[in-house]
Amino acid sequence: MDMRLMGLENPLFHTLHQMMDLHADDSDKSKNVPSRNYVRDAKAMAATPADIKEHKNSYVFIVDMPGLKSSDIKVQLEDDNVLIISGERKREEEKEGAKYVIMERRVGRFMRKFVLPENANTNAISAVCQDGVLTVTVEKLPPPEPKKPKTVEVKVA
Repeated sequence: MDMRLMGLENPLFHTLHQMMDLHADDSDKSKNVPSRNYVRDAKAMAATPADIKEHKNSYVFIVDMPGLKSSDIKVQLEDDNVLIISGERKREEEKEGAKYVIMERRVGRFMRKFVLPENANTNAISAVCQDGVLTVTVEKLPPPEPKKPKTVEVKVA
């Protein structure tokens, strides 16, 4: 299985490394500082854990989405091989007379990007959200048929 599928090319690692370097040496201002949007997206990706299963005929991505409606979740395909799962969890409105004492559940944007392997059929992607768990299934393309050797007729001279 392709290691990119596991999310190891996550830009979060690159961003965190850059941020640690910036704090270690503040005198060097020539380094590229990641944009605010990039850092926000990297945090959103880090806060969205996912499980990936490979079956004989498909890849299955499983992401916990407790308390979200299907209208709050987007599943998209970018550049014909990047699966993007994103959305936003909104804070509940406080009712009159009640206030939060502790608020630990995460609110805000979430996102994950997965580079699909070459054998993923991007025309056969389905997504189902049930009991707070999003399951995205990407079917595999059938393996190519082995090429048959070409027979050349030998003529007698």
